[in-house]
Amino acid sequence: MKPPTSGDSSSALAVRGLVKDFVGLRAVDDVSLTLRQGEILGLIGPNGSGKTTLINVVTGLLKPTRGRIIVDSTDVTGWPPHRIAPLGVARTFQTVKLFPALTVLENVEVAAVSTGLPRRQASQQARAVLAEVEIDWLAEMPAGALPYGEERRVEIARALVMNPRFLLLDEPAAGLNDIESERLLQILSAIPMQHGCGMLIVEHDMRLIMRLCDRLHVLNYGRTIGEGTPQEIRRHPAVIAAYLGSGQEKQGAGSGEHPR
Repeated sequence: MKPPTSGDSSSALAVRGLVKDFVGLRAVDDVSLTLRQGEILGLIGPNGSGKTTLINVVTGLLKPTRGRIIVDSTDVTGWPPHRIAPLGVARTFQTVKLFPALTVLENVEVAAVSTGLPRRQASQQARAVLAEVEIDWLAEMPAGALPYGEERRVEIARALVMNPRFLLLDEPAAGLNDIESERLLQILSAIPMQHGCGMLIVEHDMRLIMRLCDRLHVLNYGRTIGEGTPQEIRRHPAVIAAYLGSGQEKQGAGSGEHPR
């Protein structure tokens, strides 16, 4: 495992003036944000606001129409995923993408081996991150037999085993009940300190987001409509009108205090 650090404020993943057009649709419209090592940044907004598209562009699955993506001092704009990942950028997907015929441990080992680790070391690393996300007891179970909540934690483990400096999570709490979301909150809140990474999280569970994140960045129709601390975003008129007042997401519970 990468030794824990307090985060290097000079190390950042930066998006500058990002635009992504599809035929007849501008999905991301002049968005700029910065994710620093050691912090948790929430990316929120209504369905269809461009959150997943932004992650897909940042990680190389889609090419931007305009703008820049910079990892530290390296401009990675337009690079494919296999060139961006070695710079320390890892992600999970909105739709879980496991190998159902492999065991949970083997699913995580595959990710570790892809970083160049020998099999024995990859297995050790895989077991360590499975324990970290509290599913080591499922290591020998076929991934295809897992309940949905545990599938999502395997996805997180696969990303963590790659020792990311920047971890992007796309709706990790989707489909979880309140007890499962609370357990996930505790797991996620420890990741930046344990791994020395910055974490960007897309999520609709406002009870989790408001307690987990240091800062929030809010999109609507592809454009930034608000940035700030959870407390500031709670009171932001444009965000209330576009999102927090819509009743489409789980809200309200929790004081907004950071659990870390």
